[in-house]
Amino acid sequence: MAPAVSSSMTMKRIHREIADVAREDLGPITLAPTDSLFVWKGSIPGPAGSPYESGIFGVDVTLATDYPFSAPKVTFSTRIYHMNVSERGQICMDILKNNWSPALSLFKVMLSLSSLLTDPNPQDPLVPSIATEFVRNRAQHDKTARQWAELYAKPPAQPPVPKAVFAPKSAPASASSSTAPATTTTTTTTTTTTTTT
Repeated sequence: MAPAVSSSMTMKRIHREIADVAREDLGPITLAPTDSLFVWKGSIPGPAGSPYESGIFGVDVTLATDYPFSAPKVTFSTRIYHMNVSERGQICMDILKNNWSPALSLFKVMLSLSSLLTDPNPQDPLVPSIATEFVRNRAQHDKTARQWAELYAKPPAQPPVPKAVFAPKSAPASASSSTAPATTTTTTTTTTTTTTT
């Protein structure tokens, strides 16, 4: 396929993906392009009931110039204790490798990532030690995953909403305490005339 044709198809597909993301219900998942249409950023809240539920995990998506014929490069930007995610955020997921198809979309990729947090794949781990712990000592695995979520993925606390402060209304002045009557002081000057004989 000629590069110009590929580029034209890629741009059309990207704009369609933008429209799809705006139309589809991603729930609490976020996804949007940056200043570059080939670089997207998103976030995935830890699914309820999973050891990641207290965190929000950032996701970086980079599209190739021949997208969707090449799979997007997707990484976690937030550290996560997960057997299918490396220390650098690289993700081992079949649809991002051999099972990628142009019929898939970024919307479906984000949903699959959310599912991966609920159902990790110990058969194809990037971190074998975590996979082994998951199989042999699930309680310890979940404890560590929760600790990492609290440490690295805790969403920032929202500032408290300030309460409105109202100035107390001044009590109306009573009739008795109204303007006091003016006091008039009259000074009488007495002139004494002395007659000298």
